[in-house]
Amino acid sequence: MERCSLIAPAKINLYLEIIGDRPDGFHELAMVMQSVDLVDRIDLHSISTDTIRVRCSHPGVPSDRSNLAYRAARLMAERFPETFANLGGVEIHIDKQIPIAAGLAGGSANAAAVLVGLNLLWKLGLTQPELQELAAELGSDIPFCISGGTALATGRGEKISPLPNMEGLHVVLGKFRNLAVSTPWAYKTFRERFSHQYITDKAEQAERHREVHAGPMVSALFKHDREKIGRLLYNDLEKIVLPEFPDVAKLREAMAEPEVLGAMMSGSGPTVFALTDTEEKACRVRDAVRAKILDEELDLWVTKFFPTGISTVDGV
Repeated sequence: MERCSLIAPAKINLYLEIIGDRPDGFHELAMVMQSVDLVDRIDLHSISTDTIRVRCSHPGVPSDRSNLAYRAARLMAERFPETFANLGGVEIHIDKQIPIAAGLAGGSANAAAVLVGLNLLWKLGLTQPELQELAAELGSDIPFCISGGTALATGRGEKISPLPNMEGLHVVLGKFRNLAVSTPWAYKTFRERFSHQYITDKAEQAERHREVHAGPMVSALFKHDREKIGRLLYNDLEKIVLPEFPDVAKLREAMAEPEVLGAMMSGSGPTVFALTDTEEKACRVRDAVRAKILDEELDLWVTKFFPTGISTVDGV
């Protein structure tokens, strides 16, 4: 095999709770993550030289060593040097549909696709857990992006427990192109303002994880209770981001249409999403938001829950 093509879905957070601090400087988290059918296409092509090249359809995506897709390929080359030496380098082309700097894990999804793709190209035979272990070295969201679907993520986000897939829910996504929110800033500011509420004891943190796993949101997912899922959307980082970024708060308010099951900011923002139970309702919500916010910088998408993470393009 000299080439392969993969799709890399974006993700939203249905639930994000910051539990406490970790010894490694990250936060202890409990999140419910969900893949959505807004995808990048990643094409990998073996080349004869021992180089890694990244190209992207979006001019705002770097093609140097700072790109997560490049770092994923470099990690694989370092872990499997003989294979890299025998088979040569790789050219990575990213057809970017997931908006950048949006809190939708676009870069993480691209890196996950490179890990999965090189496992196929190089015939390494790595299992999904082995790929997720490598992914955790690159970023907290990347292990989830490999498996995708619906999952509970704990630790700093790298420990993944699959949940029942929630097919049939549709999503309206909204983001201002000229607006970005720094994830490190959001977590740092949350720590500064709310660390007095953190759970510090490891046993208590573990108990909180168990409570979330057996809690209302996960129960609603198991029961496929769409209305309850919408009511239980939760994101601790809204406490920091919404007061600081009034456009995000305005978009969240505009998403709260009568036909919406629930609306929330995803991750550290600035993307806001609304859930509906039909595509027709999602389109009406999109149009209503467009009518409320007459801003050319606002992009809106209608998509739906997606049942998997990285997968190969049929026939390629």
